[in-house]
Amino acid sequence: MLKNLVAATLYTALGLCAIPASAADKATLDALRTGDMKKLAVHSTPEAVSDEGFTTFDGAPLALADYRGDVVLLNFWATWCAPCRHEMPALDALAEHFEGRGVHVLPVATGHNPKPAIERFFEEAEIAHLETALDPKSTLARDMAVLGLPVTVIIDRDGNEVARLQGDADWASDAAIAILETVAAE
Repeated sequence: MLKNLVAATLYTALGLCAIPASAADKATLDALRTGDMKKLAVHSTPEAVSDEGFTTFDGAPLALADYRGDVVLLNFWATWCAPCRHEMPALDALAEHFEGRGVHVLPVATGHNPKPAIERFFEEAEIAHLETALDPKSTLARDMAVLGLPVTVIIDRDGNEVARLQGDADWASDAAIAILETVAAE
């Protein structure tokens, strides 16, 4: 009986100690939400991401698990989506800022997006630091509850979703950079 009481007390104490740490992480990220980042919904606790596959632009298979160990800014977009097109240059600047620093900016063209249209848009918008992936049947997007575009998801190094933003945003802003640097530092 005493052994069970000690184990229960220890388990409860460990659980209580873990709650403030995740709450502090959320509080830290919430404090950084200014400008467009006010729309960023920070989760109280990290959430599992989809294990659905998608592909590189050239058709090689990918999964979000392939990026474990890096922070990922996963952006669901489409060539026909005006807000998606509007935010793509900021995502490109963000990718350049974090190049080689363990933060991967990953735009995933979901649904019907012909490769020539993607190439033409990237050329016209002078997108130089992004490689888009493809989710042609929207399997990944559906599994991650993407109901409209654009949607951007921040995934931590452990492969869990920590925040999500619906709509376009200035991802090259100081606030966005600070949020991603904070997630990368954890």
